Amino acid sequence: MDEALLRSLIPSVLGVLVRRGADFAAAEDAVQDALVEAIRAWPADPPRDPKGWLVTVAWRRFLDATRADAARRRREDLVDEEPTPGPTSTVDDTLQLYFLCAHPSLTPSSAVALTLRAVGGLTTRQIAQAYLVPEATMAQRISRAKRTVSGVRFDQPGDVATVLRVLYLVFNEGYSGDVDLAAEAIRLARQLAAVIDHPEVAGLLALMLLHHARRASRTAPDGSLVPLAEQDRGRWDTTSIAEGIQLLQAALARDRLGEFQAQAAIAALHADARTAEETDWVQIVEWYDELARLTDSPVVRLNRAVAVGEADGPRAGLAALAALADTLPRYTAVAAYLHERDGNLATAARLYAEAAHQAPNLAERDHLTRQAARLNTHLSR
Repeated sequence: MDEALLRSLIPSVLGVLVRRGADFAAAEDAVQDALVEAIRAWPADPPRDPKGWLVTVAWRRFLDATRADAARRRREDLVDEEPTPGPTSTVDDTLQLYFLCAHPSLTPSSAVALTLRAVGGLTTRQIAQAYLVPEATMAQRISRAKRTVSGVRFDQPGDVATVLRVLYLVFNEGYSGDVDLAAEAIRLARQLAAVIDHPEVAGLLALMLLHHARRASRTAPDGSLVPLAEQDRGRWDTTSIAEGIQLLQAALARDRLGEFQAQAAIAALHADARTAEETDWVQIVEWYDELARLTDSPVVRLNRAVAVGEADGPRAGLAALAALADTLPRYTAVAAYLHERDGNLATAARLYAEAAHQAPNLAERDHLTRQAARLNTHLSR
């Protein structure tokens, strides 16, 4: 198969989709899906009109994605922006779809990626960012998952752990990304908790509620990010905090610790502090140690370095940071923060500026740029 030909056709196929009314990001996703399908199909059955073939397949993928997104938005319109407390007694088809996409024939990572794309409505780019992999790699993973389950009978739903992972990633994208899915993820987590008695289900719901409780205070009126230490805690939703802590305590009492319970415990310690200065950072570090043991995640260890810097001083935090790869997302931003706390303002300003260029979204980029400008102004006086 002529891969050079494929690459040369990408701009013109994109142009056709955009002229037909597709927005650029959606057109990119559709073309990527078509390219993966071409790599699979063309060696055995090369088309007479490669460009026409790609346009047809990409346009169909775009229409499928548009219909799926419209259906998801209709479901979101059925719930209020802020989730209401208390159990939910019924389970709708959305949660059932989550279980069906988490099919035993798929690996957990593929099942999560497929569900986020097909049911959650996230783009390939957003899923790739959540997994810390290149977008092309994620596009291939999703396409392989689609091929694996094509023609498979969906009478063996997947396991709870995979569904929890999907809900967690959907919530995170809705909480901090481009698509508002946080309330929908909480709604589905409530339904799951109503039908499955499992401490990690309760832990995930507690974690979501504790994070969502701070939502109103996370941005200023102009849309800029407000760091946790500077948030107006009077705007936190105390009802959601109380419910989250109650769920967490009941889950921890069962002595079956999982990563969502550990994360919820960290969130609860932040929520329980009346001021930023009263935060129990020593206990937070202990919970990060538990979380690192459970997940062995470099992102967890990055967050732990921040907590160590608060509990034992910025130099201890920098020492913990030095053990990690500097290619980790937000590594540079953490280094800037710890250097500033250590009094090295020139280094911190430079690192804030570098972190701004690496930021995954506009809000973070703006925040980090402001931090760099603030320190540079101070240094120039």
